[in-house]
Amino acid sequence: MVTKPLKVSEINQYIKKMFSRDLILSNVKVEGEISNFKHHYSGHMYFSLKDEKGKIKCVMFKSDNRFLEFQPEDGLKVVITGYISVYEKEGDYQLYAKKIEKSGLGNLYAAFEELKEKLEKEGLFDSTIKKEIPSMPRKIGVVTSSTGAAIRDIITVIKRRYPIGDILIYPVLVQGDLAPKEICEGLNYLNSREDVDVIITGRGGGSLEELFAFNDEKVARTIYSMDKPVISAVGHETDFTIADFVADLRA
Repeated sequence: MVTKPLKVSEINQYIKKMFSRDLILSNVKVEGEISNFKHHYSGHMYFSLKDEKGKIKCVMFKSDNRFLEFQPEDGLKVVITGYISVYEKEGDYQLYAKKIEKSGLGNLYAAFEELKEKLEKEGLFDSTIKKEIPSMPRKIGVVTSSTGAAIRDIITVIKRRYPIGDILIYPVLVQGDLAPKEICEGLNYLNSREDVDVIITGRGGGSLEELFAFNDEKVARTIYSMDKPVISAVGHETDFTIADFVADLRA
């Protein structure tokens, strides 16, 4: 029977000790798909491993990941060898990876590659049909979320490059099941406006799942069908989406 209350740190330490004594958790192999991957400036890697029913936080320290023969990324299916322990400060349990092996492409990444190959064969990425971006557009249409850093960055860049251009924002969802439909509606609306000279569509950086609206086939075909030139401004420089390949210019 407990005779006195335990401190939070004490209970976390106790749980961590129990995990370390468990024969399975102290040396385990786990298969799943990488998501929310971040390579911290410290050299450590932070990500989640998921399947269709669950998700677990993972970390791989610099001392271990420097031996990796490939770069982990969202959507990659892997087998991780390591141990389960508790991060005492937060009370979170997570998988500490000592070794990562490729297990195959995850579903999202496989879908991305399949659509990319399909549209490329159809000629949607052909550089010879890209429309020219006007040097001094009078009105610039923007299809993106009305909140967040992305819209602020887009407006800042537009004002710097095209100081006399007006900006017309069509706010949409940029992730989730409804996002592709809204993005297509925004593109079609701005394309129908006679006063709009060029259209920008995009969002800030994120995981493969978060960016996946811009890997949607309907979004890709809508961009391709535009009469006006379209600039894709999705994610960071290392993020590539189908929209980037179809658009007339990748920002």
